[in-house]
Amino acid sequence: MEAVVRVLPREDYHLEVEFSTGEVRLFDVRPYLDKGVFTQLKDRALFARAFVACDTVCWPNDLDIAPETLYVKSVPISKGVHETAEKYGERP
Repeated sequence: MEAVVRVLPREDYHLEVEFSTGEVRLFDVRPYLDKGVFTQLKDRALFARAFVACDTVCWPNDLDIAPETLYVKSVPISKGVHETAEKYGERP
């Protein structure tokens, strides 16, 4: 299972999520905003308070999304590739 090591809330209810594999992926939270407890995340101030705990993305009020869902339902973004290249002194 991929563990979440970093999260960055983005515009338009997206999360930039870095996994323990080094992959950086973009997860769209919008499909969940009308479902159950996730309706609370329509509050942009709350959405922006995303943090990592227990290997996944969490918010206050005991909200979280399973890391498997975050991984499977997200798309890769190129930022991770550039960060890795910079670590080794290479140009992206």
